[in-house]
Amino acid sequence: MNELLSQAIAQWQLMHSLELIATLLALAYVVLALKQSLWCWPAALLSTVLFTHIMWQSALLSDALLQLYYAGMALYGWWRWQQLRQSAPDARGPVYEWPWQRHALLVAVTALAGVLLGHFMASYTAADFAYLDAQTTVFSVVATWLVARKLVSNWLYWVVIDAVSIYVYAEKHLYFLTGLFMLYTVIAIAGYFIWRSHYQQQPAVRLSV
Repeated sequence: MNELLSQAIAQWQLMHSLELIATLLALAYVVLALKQSLWCWPAALLSTVLFTHIMWQSALLSDALLQLYYAGMALYGWWRWQQLRQSAPDARGPVYEWPWQRHALLVAVTALAGVLLGHFMASYTAADFAYLDAQTTVFSVVATWLVARKLVSNWLYWVVIDAVSIYVYAEKHLYFLTGLFMLYTVIAIAGYFIWRSHYQQQPAVRLSV
């Protein structure tokens, strides 16, 4: 009995230690992204490796799959931002924006994809918060792509995603993640205004596709 208790405590300590390290790396990613630093992407890659394990152990299967996508996007984002830096006089590279109609279409299509994913996860897996988790998953996929494309409004997507994630992670007792996403929400709001200011001050650029 004592041995089982010791193993349980050790496993709990390991999970929360990994969660803390992954949280700090994820926070570094967001802060560096806000500053448009290329080094946000290595921080993101390391964080995703740890969070993949955490999400799988917590039965948040959609989030576990999302972390694998993040790893690929970290590699793409590093390459994309390097290309943008080389094509502009500003060391940070340009940022872009879309008209609201394009965002409305993207939100509608993404929400539908979230409903379909949520139905699948609820019907065929043991995932908790299947529909809510699926919506944050698909919108996070889209928002991460928008970050890699340096679209200003990516931060508004993250404000909503992070606010919903606070509830999910609190219910799963992932306290480091809950605190992280509270901070993420504040950073996302600041990020939007900082990137928008950069967009307004830079020379006119072609819309990002």
